[in-house]
Amino acid sequence: MTQWSKNNDVLGSVNRGNAIESGLCTLCRADCKGKCETWLSSLKGRQMLYPRDFGVVTAGSGNTTHVGVSYNSLRVQGTNYGAAAGGDKAACGDCLFTDVSLETTFGNEVKTTSRVPFMTGALGSTFIAAKYWDSFAIGCALVGIPIVVGENVVGVDRASQLQDGRITSAPELERRIDTYLRYYDGYGAIIVQLNVEDARNGVAEYLAEKYGNKVVVELKWGQGAKNIGGEIEVTSLEYARFLKQRGYLVDPDPERPEVQEAFKSGSIHSFARHSRLGYTHLNSYEQVHEEFMHTVEYLRKLGFKRITLKTGSYGMEGLAMAIKFATEAKLDLLTMDGSGGGTGMSPWNMMESWGVPSILLHAKAHEYASILAAKGHKVVDMSFAGGFAKCSNIFKALALGAPYTKMVCMGRAMMIPGFLGSNIEGVLRPERREAVCGNWDKLPSTVSDLGSTAEEIFAGYHDVAQKVGKDEMQNIPYGAVAMWGLVDKLSAGLQQLLAGSRKFALDEITRGDIASANRETERETGIPFITDVQDEMAKRILNS
Repeated sequence: MTQWSKNNDVLGSVNRGNAIESGLCTLCRADCKGKCETWLSSLKGRQMLYPRDFGVVTAGSGNTTHVGVSYNSLRVQGTNYGAAAGGDKAACGDCLFTDVSLETTFGNEVKTTSRVPFMTGALGSTFIAAKYWDSFAIGCALVGIPIVVGENVVGVDRASQLQDGRITSAPELERRIDTYLRYYDGYGAIIVQLNVEDARNGVAEYLAEKYGNKVVVELKWGQGAKNIGGEIEVTSLEYARFLKQRGYLVDPDPERPEVQEAFKSGSIHSFARHSRLGYTHLNSYEQVHEEFMHTVEYLRKLGFKRITLKTGSYGMEGLAMAIKFATEAKLDLLTMDGSGGGTGMSPWNMMESWGVPSILLHAKAHEYASILAAKGHKVVDMSFAGGFAKCSNIFKALALGAPYTKMVCMGRAMMIPGFLGSNIEGVLRPERREAVCGNWDKLPSTVSDLGSTAEEIFAGYHDVAQKVGKDEMQNIPYGAVAMWGLVDKLSAGLQQLLAGSRKFALDEITRGDIASANRETERETGIPFITDVQDEMAKRILNS
């Protein structure tokens, strides 16, 4: 297994835990005091693109020897002339990287526009998603990107009401949707995921009646973190019994007398709630196809004009089914989450050992999509997910899947600014600490070194104030301000890489903008080895 350094001396970042390719820790804590690259970027924004201590340092990269197949083993290609989609500025030689447009759209008949090609992973019934939702949702709405309400939100909500097995009231789901829509300005989308349990509870029907096409509905096949249904952990016997009565599998069974005694004595501390597996009654892809198409048809009859699909790191059969079925059903987006993808709760050994790693899954997705395109199909728009947090890997993912990939989905990375901003707000606004779920009593030096007020600490504070107005800032959680900072850094970094490739619009990116840094990566991804790219042209120049 590749070992990634915990320290980046150039950026001044340090991982609290074990670092992985994305630059995050394997275990990301809401109370973390820093300071990984994503954590710092939430405060400093685009300043984190550059080496620290300008004027007294020089810097040089050691990332030039690439072993194994990973996104790190792809390198970004640049060129020294041209400016695709550069417009009038290109014609007069006045282009800057800030002229690159990152706006993207996805969808079949109804298009969804995003200011930048990022979206969140599914933030569902895990308590961490609920606690920091205001920061996540308001932050995403302000920067103009989609956010996904994950599975089981209605089923685990003790305040929700069911009648004859159907939802009649869903306060938590409504809170999540309404929070995003309050600041929605036409860019992005609120996407609500439906799994087996949600279908049983009538969530789709409830959404159709209450929100209609203000929301996008997403069918859930799986995720990169696990090969079973969604899970949460609860530490209340009463709540565990409530979840079992709602129809969930709860392990251990909270209604068994011996389990109740073990909980009371302290030998059992918690219960795990599990979701059912999907399609267990089906035995072939033909049967899955029939049921899937029937489900999509039913959702359309309910009135939904935008429907998406999220699938996990299943093998090649599952990947092919997802791409073909989504294309045939004219879905609006297909998100493919590779192994290495994050989670709020999944079995750790399963996370470490199951599924197709992201780069392999994504490379085959492009291959399979190209087969359908060659047959004349309009291939479903795609979003790649599974371990993304750096602008360089976002660029590589968009290039690897071009022209089908319109978005990159990030789960854990997009949550970090919500945690960090809430912790800072809890210190600077102590009366709000409980409401925002702040974890700190005082600012750690990693924050106080930047300042003592929100205006000093957050690089994006004044940009947010400019957007919403000074008076409205009292209603904007600091986690949303931190989200602005992270997206600013990722966006500026992506603009720089695109400008270096002389692509001034996102839809100009191609697979020719990346190269494999070793032969193994070339073989697995179909991306040519770096010195083979343009070699024929180079020799033509030399022999001319």
